[in-house]
Amino acid sequence: MAYFRSIPRLDEMLALFRREERWLIIINADPDALASAMALKRIMARRVQDCGIAHINEISRPDNLEMIRCLRIPTRRLTPNVAAQYDRFALVDSQPHHSDIFSEYRFSVIIDHHPLSAEKPATADYVDIKPEYGSNSSILTQYLYNLRIRPGKLLATALLYGIKTDTSSFERSFCEADMRAFQYLSKHADHLLLRKVYRSEFHLEWLRYFCQAYFKLRLTGQGIFAYLEEVDSPDILVILADLFMRVQGAAWTVISGTTGGRVVAVFRGDGLRRDMGRFAARCFGDVGSAGGHRNAARAEIPLDAVDGVPVEVFLWNRLKTKKTRVRKPSAEAGEE
Repeated sequence: MAYFRSIPRLDEMLALFRREERWLIIINADPDALASAMALKRIMARRVQDCGIAHINEISRPDNLEMIRCLRIPTRRLTPNVAAQYDRFALVDSQPHHSDIFSEYRFSVIIDHHPLSAEKPATADYVDIKPEYGSNSSILTQYLYNLRIRPGKLLATALLYGIKTDTSSFERSFCEADMRAFQYLSKHADHLLLRKVYRSEFHLEWLRYFCQAYFKLRLTGQGIFAYLEEVDSPDILVILADLFMRVQGAAWTVISGTTGGRVVAVFRGDGLRRDMGRFAARCFGDVGSAGGHRNAARAEIPLDAVDGVPVEVFLWNRLKTKKTRVRKPSAEAGEE
């Protein structure tokens, strides 16, 4: 049984890989990006002189750290010295406009599943962006299958975890290819390793934020908002945004905090009434970077853009005045 359709332009990407060149895959590290980079590195093996993986963000989430350790993912922090060692660059699970750091590089390959930007289109020698996919790992699994590369145990486990996290175990938006990829990878993955990774959810010292978030909750209709002031890592905001979506009656959550000289707001939604990617862009797109999927989005705002008012007041006022409901897309229109 064929799990996937053929990829018509796959030869265009393979033609870019030359044995005398060194490639660097750049990511904003999360499980889907780490797995996608691992898969693309496997595809490049024996086609290029060398292929490395570098991440632009600090990796602090315990599950991500456990994933890197258990699945032996050879990633390192991106620095100018690291980048200088390579001839060409690839980007997976992101587009150049998602970070100012990405915009510093000319990418030869871009493979992503996030929504396209009409104002800031992704450009590269080879671009494959499929917003209808729930996970970028599914796209790379399809690549491996078409190239007749059977994923090893560690790679299959990484890709399976990438799909699991980005689709929230198929509770968020996904397509048939995501299900087929999950089914295919399940035959090759180590499920004991997978369980070990996804059960490593948070550091002991993060527990204090759970109490803080509870006492700082604000409610607006079916929405939940909290500002936690200074946090050790934006990853705790992601954990709490997902947690509060489990509250009965909650249609969306925005959990925010300040870290590294910027304000970070993490958006989660049930996907029924509001497109969180559009909601984030509407609220904060004019003062920072903001956007994402219908169910999950993120905004990052420089502290100097807060207009001199308390950060919590700034965030709350924008959420209250710019919230909007978006019609649920039809089956024909697909997911944004």
